[in-house]
Amino acid sequence: MNTAKNIAANLCRIIVALTFVLSGYVKAVDPLGTQYKIEDYAAALGAAHLLPGIVTLAASIALSAFEFCLGIMLLLAVKKRFATLLALIFIALMTAVTIWIYAADPVQDCGCFGDAIHLTNGQSLLKNIILLALAAIMYAWHDRMVRFLSDGNSSIAFSYSVLFVIITALYCLYYLPLFDFRPYRVGTNIIEAMTVPAGAAQPEFETTFIMKKNGQTKEFRLEDYPDSSWTFVDSKTSMVKEGFLPAIRDFAIQTADGTDITDSILLTPGYTFLLIAPYLEKADDANFGPIDQIYEYAQDNGYPFLCLTSSGTRAIRRWQDSTGAEYPFFFTDGTTLKTVIRSNPGLILLKDGVIIQKWSHNRLPKEERLNLPLEQLPIGKAGITGTTKKITWLILLFIVPVALLSLADRLWAWRSKLRDIRKTKNSFTLKNKTTMAKKIVAGNWKMNKSLQEGIALAKELAETVTNPNCGVVICTPFIHLASVAKTIEGSCIKLGAQNCADKASGAYTGEVSAEMVKSAGAQYVILGHSERREYYHETPEILKEKVKLALANGLKIIFCIGETLSEREAGKQNDIVKAELEGSVFSLTPDEWKNIVIAYEPIWAIGTGKTATADQAEEIHAYIRACIAKVYGNEIAAETTILYGGSCKASNAPELFAKPDIDGGLIGGASLKAADFKGIIDAWNK
Repeated sequence: MNTAKNIAANLCRIIVALTFVLSGYVKAVDPLGTQYKIEDYAAALGAAHLLPGIVTLAASIALSAFEFCLGIMLLLAVKKRFATLLALIFIALMTAVTIWIYAADPVQDCGCFGDAIHLTNGQSLLKNIILLALAAIMYAWHDRMVRFLSDGNSSIAFSYSVLFVIITALYCLYYLPLFDFRPYRVGTNIIEAMTVPAGAAQPEFETTFIMKKNGQTKEFRLEDYPDSSWTFVDSKTSMVKEGFLPAIRDFAIQTADGTDITDSILLTPGYTFLLIAPYLEKADDANFGPIDQIYEYAQDNGYPFLCLTSSGTRAIRRWQDSTGAEYPFFFTDGTTLKTVIRSNPGLILLKDGVIIQKWSHNRLPKEERLNLPLEQLPIGKAGITGTTKKITWLILLFIVPVALLSLADRLWAWRSKLRDIRKTKNSFTLKNKTTMAKKIVAGNWKMNKSLQEGIALAKELAETVTNPNCGVVICTPFIHLASVAKTIEGSCIKLGAQNCADKASGAYTGEVSAEMVKSAGAQYVILGHSERREYYHETPEILKEKVKLALANGLKIIFCIGETLSEREAGKQNDIVKAELEGSVFSLTPDEWKNIVIAYEPIWAIGTGKTATADQAEEIHAYIRACIAKVYGNEIAAETTILYGGSCKASNAPELFAKPDIDGGLIGGASLKAADFKGIIDAWNK
């Protein structure tokens, strides 16, 4: 019972914490979007006039910081009783709010996760009810939450979280959101995003009019709209029948006389500058100089430049008088413009109707850089959102420091145990081992054998390799996997693939995912082979992704490391293998590491006929095991299988396998003939 409570408390804590962290962070990266949602709520309550913009903006930043930091407190189990009570109260309040919006429908999206995840009012209510139940469990059993930090370091982590989220919000407010979740992100073809496929079901909407007469308020539909004795109060539109809704459905550009020129603007070939000013009355005119310079540049090079606003002619004239603007003005809905770019004003650059760049008025292109036509400038190229880079910076600036603090805290707590690990030197022999690593001989067929030949070889191996003194794995080309899996079914032989993609799925022609490899019957996959690193330029980062996906799909990994001849001659072999381990697999948890087999392959000995001497192989295998021990401890290092993978043959296998730190071989050419491969396997019998 106690174990169940421990699991329940910590599972609830993780779910609620991650929800708060996600909700707070997506609000922080789009503080204006959160401000707009707060203003929508205020308008629904009839209190919009009571809340000036500075108040709603401050509330936006405060709300994002509160949610993010509360999530961090729960995740790290900081002040457990206070944090869980605060979470319970806050979720209860949010549940009450979502009950109201579900019943009254004042807004169509609660804004819980900004523009990153849209929930209907019903979904928001269900989500909050579930979170309320989890928060209640978490509060009741808060003392069972596992703690990661001591009191002193908890204060440091919390303070850093507050500083990080507020700086993030201010940065995104001054420039633009780091992550753009809206349909007008860079790379969007506006025309395509507005297009409804032929034959798609059309949604149906119903508008309800709220009218007042003689102190009585009543709702009417369009078909029973009342006479002029009733006074219009408000209206609301709701979807009564679902259908296909394009990503963009409210973008329109009109002239002063109401003529729609949307298509003519978006279909203009080449470049077009659009200055976006939702409300000129509130627009920041501090940077009108750079805007005018960009307009002059556009004029000189023949690029259209126009301003889109929802303000009236009076506001336009006031803007022209204060800034000297000479560019033309056109009209678009204000809410739409606020969605297009989180800056008033902001500048976007279209090319053939595609958004290729976005700039806040605080970060406009410099005049000195506009010295050539756009076709020859970096800003004239399709912008790269750099999501991976941004996520990397997020990890480096926040996750890594907090993780390091937690790690340092735990290391200090476990200092007596770590003192023993630090004594581990660059030798690791059988006398250190309390358990033995599993012995394995793995065959890497590389790009050899037709399907029929592969099936025949697998069948021969299944018939001849029986009761070996080691594990046996054959790693075949992708097209062999499913057929060979059936051929060796019931035998002692395991099946492996030679690679997998660094993506889970998607438009990656020619790639094969880890999930596909697993579904074809494989239990192992080779990653990091020197040929993949050299010919296909696989980096440690790419391999890290492959390792993660392979483990997530239940595959065991034969991870290859090794040095070139020049690196061996320079005495850098230890540095090379250590760097390759650190770059891709040493970030794994101990439980994940149990699914890793290391294959040391001296690149200079692969397919060359050269072989490292048994002593050379043993020396570096011992070093590899020592590196593993420093990260995961002696016991796990002793259990780790380390294979030799450089021109191993039946003739030299007995000598190699006799060494205490060599646990088998990754066999290349010799695995393509059943007799040769079996000869290596039989070396474990000698």
